[in-house]
Amino acid sequence: MILGITGGIGSGKSSVSRLLAAYCLAPLIDVDRCCRNLLEKGQPGWQALHAAFGTTYELPDGSVNRPVFREALFADAALRHQVDALLHPPALARMQQELATVRDAPLVLVEIPLLYEAGWQAHVDAVLVVYARRAAQFCRILRRDGVSRRQARQALAAQMPLAEKAALADYVIDNSADWTLTRQAVVLLGENLLGKEKVLDRAW
Repeated sequence: MILGITGGIGSGKSSVSRLLAAYCLAPLIDVDRCCRNLLEKGQPGWQALHAAFGTTYELPDGSVNRPVFREALFADAALRHQVDALLHPPALARMQQELATVRDAPLVLVEIPLLYEAGWQAHVDAVLVVYARRAAQFCRILRRDGVSRRQARQALAAQMPLAEKAALADYVIDNSADWTLTRQAVVLLGENLLGKEKVLDRAW
């Protein structure tokens, strides 16, 4: 079974993914990490950006100026769509390569931040959305990323609303409040995925 895990910026999807992988002893593929690697100088993602934008988002050594690039993406919807069209194909290919290395595992977790935005639902068997209230997301972005309130609002506005993602998901974990409650929900979901529980509700 391939379980796609998604959410939104500041929802805590990475923390939930790591905990669930550890509890289930399941391999975890991080598509965000794959994308970061693809943007290293000379890699397919870097080549696509360089061909499209030249040195616009590059440092003097030719590497991607990630903070400037990130802010530009959050501020410009047309640029986001253009970049998605460039980067999603190599990112999907890299994900499929990594999936091939763990094809014998009974359960594989794949953390895909833009799963619904990219339309990758067909590449997983089920979807877990890590949900958080918008206020919680906002506070976490400010604390974690050290950005301005305007940048935090832009980052949230750039993504599909979490409530819409949750409505489409097979499983939902609410990570709005205390991490202890989230841990309990992750364990319950892990028990279900491992066949130890017969709980079938989609929300945990």
